[in-house]
Amino acid sequence: MLNLLKEYAYKRADLLKLEATEKSVTILGTVIYIVLALFSLLFFVLLLLFGLGFLIGTYLDNYGFGLLIVAGCFLIILALVLMNRKAIKNRVANKILESLDD
Repeated sequence: MLNLLKEYAYKRADLLKLEATEKSVTILGTVIYIVLALFSLLFFVLLLLFGLGFLIGTYLDNYGFGLLIVAGCFLIILALVLMNRKAIKNRVANKILESLDD
């Protein structure tokens, strides 16, 4: 009987290790996917914004002003994000917790 309990305890510990490993691998895969997607999106947006800045600069006959207008728009977006940072943090934390529950 004692041997059965020991064997059960070892198998249970192995099962917990395997479940933890599976969860870790799933989370790591998700993190890598998100990082790659965000990296690609960053380059896309960056190139798009440079193009938009140069396009606006062409219409204004001054590339500097076009890029400055695009930078000003991003300054406004940054201000909005900073004003809503608490709500954004809560939303991101909730999404992370939801993904851990799956």
